[in-house]
Amino acid sequence: MTATGTRKGEGKPRAGLWAHIGDRLIVGGATVGDEGRDGEIVGLHHVDGTPPFDVRWSDTGRVTMVFPGPDARVHHFPSHDTRAARRS
Repeated sequence: MTATGTRKGEGKPRAGLWAHIGDRLIVGGATVGDEGRDGEIVGLHHVDGTPPFDVRWSDTGRVTMVFPGPDARVHHFPSHDTRAARRS
């Protein structure tokens, strides 16, 4: 799966999986009927936000290093600066 988005400081969208700390990683289930998992990205190993990610899983609270597969996607949240600008 290829996600696109715009990184802070970049004018054009970029392809590939990337994240900011605080974004949510959503991983599909391994078998039919398995709901999958989700968790908060709490650490990055590369400056550009590419995998692997340190993820705190919502079901266990454990933090693990994750190399996301093709069934994974990142839910991006606006930065705190963006939220404050919207309130003004």
